[in-house]
Amino acid sequence: MKKRIGLLLIILLMLASCAPSFDEGEDELVQNEEEPTGQPSIVPTYKLSEEDYRVILPYRTSKARGATTNQLGDNRLDIDELEQGLMRHSKEFFDPKKLYFEEGQYLDQTTIFSWIDELNPQVEKEADEDVYRKNPRYLSHILEQNYIKRNEDNSVELAGVSIGLALKSQYRFQTEVGGAYYYEPISEKEMLEKGQEMAQTILERIRKIEGLEKVPIMFAIYREEKRGSAVPGNFVARTYVKDSDMSIDDWDTIEEDYILFPSNEAEKKYFDDAQIVNTFGVEIAEFFPNYVGYIGEGFYVNEELQKLTIEVPIEFNGKAEIIGFAQYTYGLVKDKFPNNYDIEINITSSHQLEGYIYRKAGEENPIVHLFD
Repeated sequence: MKKRIGLLLIILLMLASCAPSFDEGEDELVQNEEEPTGQPSIVPTYKLSEEDYRVILPYRTSKARGATTNQLGDNRLDIDELEQGLMRHSKEFFDPKKLYFEEGQYLDQTTIFSWIDELNPQVEKEADEDVYRKNPRYLSHILEQNYIKRNEDNSVELAGVSIGLALKSQYRFQTEVGGAYYYEPISEKEMLEKGQEMAQTILERIRKIEGLEKVPIMFAIYREEKRGSAVPGNFVARTYVKDSDMSIDDWDTIEEDYILFPSNEAEKKYFDDAQIVNTFGVEIAEFFPNYVGYIGEGFYVNEELQKLTIEVPIEFNGKAEIIGFAQYTYGLVKDKFPNNYDIEINITSSHQLEGYIYRKAGEENPIVHLFD
């Protein structure tokens, strides 16, 4: 799935359909002495929706910029979901109506890489296969996000931190340089136990960092998908640590799932949804000979479908055919799909995105856009 294209489309839709949330103009904020730049910042008046965070400008990239791609480079989908999902779960604790978002400013690349190495089991190079299998590197990445509040005197300060821990569902290793790769599955139970232990250690280390001694912290554990998967992994647990607390007491289970359509997993777990999506494909194939299939992705929370994204690749012979295809697909969306979840149809050719159809949950009529 083309996650980045999908995200861009959602942004365009929101910009087109959402009314500004704030008055015109820009609010100048004076950063406090704890901020590294010490320079005034501007917070944009507008944001995409009431559910989104505004950001502080000039935009400051993460102190660990590039680390996520380095650690999760095998699966771009995991990179996107770790970042976006962590922000989504942060909204439960750090109110986007009151707080602003900023990329992590405390944990730099050197710190993150050294913590990952220290927290993972240590195995000598070119050890026996059994040694590697019994000592998998569970932890792939540590992601930091900051949430900022504005004070009455227009200064800003850190109000909360979110830490995402990305852990493997499958350990890939070599017993010798240039040798064959081996794979060891990691159960969710085992991964979760290790992740919770690591979160406690990371909390203790974070409390020793200047500026983070008393800040609330949300930890969330992310389970990566297997290498080469067509869908991303998902968050499995989260916890909230108040102010200056030094220990983690409880973890809340997160029931999220990304499902590929068509797939055996979709048929087994969500049969009704799989049948609807399959019917959509069959009806398109009936009327458009250049149709070759679809790729769908469903996002579920507590086993309820929240968003369905379908990419339909097809070769077109002209603009009229694209328009006809979009009109027919528009009708299928209205007639075949329930409106209790978001649905997005991306129409693509071998060269580009030709158009999209989008309907927000609760709406009756989809939005259609065709590119010139």
